[in-house]
Amino acid sequence: MTQPVLPAEPLMPPLQVMEMPEQVFTAPFRDTNAPVFEPPKQVALWRILAFSPAMLATAGLTWVMQGWFAKGGFMALELVLLALIAFNFFWICFSVSTVLLGLFSLSKRDRSRPKAPAAPMTVALLVPVYNETPWYVLGNVQSMLEELHRRGGDHSYAMFILSDTRDDALAEQERLSVEALRADLPNGLQLYYRRRAQNTHRKVGNISDWLRRWGAGYEAMLVLDADSLMTGRAITRLADALSRDPSAGLIQSFPQLIGAQSVFGRMQQFANGVYGLALAEGLARWTGFEGNYWGHNAIMRTRAFAACAGLPLLRSRLTGREKLIMSHDFVEAGLLRRAGWRVRFLPRLGGSYEETPPTLIDHILRDRRWCQGNLQHLNLLGARGFLAVSRFHLLHGAIGYLMAPIWFALLVIWALIGLGEEASVIHYFSEANPSRPSWPDMSEPRHVLVILLIYAMLLAPKLLAVLALGLTGGRLIDYGGPIRFALSVACEILLAVLYAPILMVQQMIAVFRTTFGLQYGWSPQARQGGSYGWPVLLTCHALETLSGLALWGGILAGLVSLWLVPIALSLVLAVPLSALSGRRAGSSGRGWMATPVVYTEPRITRTARLYRQQLKQYLDGRAQHPAE
Repeated sequence: MTQPVLPAEPLMPPLQVMEMPEQVFTAPFRDTNAPVFEPPKQVALWRILAFSPAMLATAGLTWVMQGWFAKGGFMALELVLLALIAFNFFWICFSVSTVLLGLFSLSKRDRSRPKAPAAPMTVALLVPVYNETPWYVLGNVQSMLEELHRRGGDHSYAMFILSDTRDDALAEQERLSVEALRADLPNGLQLYYRRRAQNTHRKVGNISDWLRRWGAGYEAMLVLDADSLMTGRAITRLADALSRDPSAGLIQSFPQLIGAQSVFGRMQQFANGVYGLALAEGLARWTGFEGNYWGHNAIMRTRAFAACAGLPLLRSRLTGREKLIMSHDFVEAGLLRRAGWRVRFLPRLGGSYEETPPTLIDHILRDRRWCQGNLQHLNLLGARGFLAVSRFHLLHGAIGYLMAPIWFALLVIWALIGLGEEASVIHYFSEANPSRPSWPDMSEPRHVLVILLIYAMLLAPKLLAVLALGLTGGRLIDYGGPIRFALSVACEILLAVLYAPILMVQQMIAVFRTTFGLQYGWSPQARQGGSYGWPVLLTCHALETLSGLALWGGILAGLVSLWLVPIALSLVLAVPLSALSGRRAGSSGRGWMATPVVYTEPRITRTARLYRQQLKQYLDGRAQHPAE
């Protein structure tokens, strides 16, 4: 087949064309170039240790609770309640068992050593951008390129800015920034820029277009987000790992959150820095070579990705229309593994960074996009050839959002149950009516103990993960000392408890928006965050506020259990809590819930901030004197 003649582009290298066929979900596929390998010997044991405790604990809780409703037989609403509780409790327990696995793994010293030196590779670093702030993105790019130059090594790197920007003024700033950097970069550093005329298929189309036109010239590609930062050491270690493992098609790093200054951003950054590693280590253990892909800060074997991960449009079962696969990363990981390539996760790599939305509303807007994509994965659970763990990744991503309406349904049922048969919102059922549910008295000690157990299991992953600091050589002084660390942990837990019911309602809204086709498009993330006035806050959080007022009415009337006071408090305070989320986390430069990347800022983030400022000044100067 003759390849079409493609035009050259001035800020890009010569074309090196390769094919990237679209995959078919109705037939299995095996890449003949994927080496045959033995699965890790202990992965089956890790999976038993991850899933069995969660299943046993859920079965035990369900058995205990079914006795509460056994009197007079089970009614439909009681069975629904038991099913919802069991479903939610399994995922809570699964998080706990994964963290415990991670702690055990971290307690064992990694004695593995590379069996052979890494062969040199040509690596493309891809930064897809869409209406981003040019000086911010290019400041990060410059710092990563200079880190790689300073570190040296056998691998060769080229950085590509792949623009889908629709704003002509921003695109011009992108071009000017790239040209300025190309003139100042040391010899040997390669920086390229391409802006597509049409952003067909968004990020998926952007990456696949690069692969088809230039991918043949590079053995590996490392995909970055616009807010990604990676040290030269981290990039080199990813390239080394891919080089030493010829059966690996993709290797994912564990990005740490950086740059947060707001209350909500610091809460997430602290949770990621303190609790995240234990969870990530446990995940890496039980997934083995069937890991996942999070869309950025991961390296891929170029030809393997092109041969196995080309995404077709997905036909909707409801409308019959073909749609772009939004959350493409999970699907691409499943396709690589289906074809015979390993998908690995290296949580201990270090030096891999990204940023987080600064306010609650910015987080909600991003979550709505992710919900839209993750619920699409339900249509792919029956795809031919996917391995069981790959299907589990797809299901788990969707369940993360489907649990929100389930939690809300539990909340409504619990509120209806009230304090028992004598004090319930639905006490109007006649005692002689055989369909009248026999609600348990939630004040009995045995019932209180079960409720406390559920609350404790929700907090257990956080409290257990604190132990990971000692297992990984972390020092409390890096978090401001023991007292400040303890206060930060307490502050993060308190804020997480307060924001959780609000996020539950918002994720439920996102599920319904997606289900009924009210979520349109895939707008770019607001990296810098928005400043939202009270009318916007009131509109956004109207449902939470009304739900909170209804709960408080039931509590004050003696019809709703006092156990729901924390949830009622959170919901009724949704608007002020949302306003608080964007406030600066303390008056000092470090503030509350600070992690080591705040107290001892990595060199690459300091360098990136300097380069951003320089590029901003350069672009401002060009705007004032365009003729120069």
